[in-house]
Amino acid sequence: MSQRPRMQVVLRLLAEGLTDDAIARRLGCSVRTVRNDVAAAMVALDARSRFQAGARAMQAGLI
Repeated sequence: MSQRPRMQVVLRLLAEGLTDDAIARRLGCSVRTVRNDVAAAMVALDARSRFQAGARAMQAGLI
């Protein structure tokens, strides 16, 4: 799975209320990978928080 689609999946799962641990188990990757994806999404979306990243991703139609 390439980085961008996984990042979108991670954002969608966060929006559904899953924890980093639960997302990592579901995707079969490490918690660190999930946290890196969230951090990359925050940078890409110019967000200061995980919540703001989710809101911006929804506004942009990414999730």
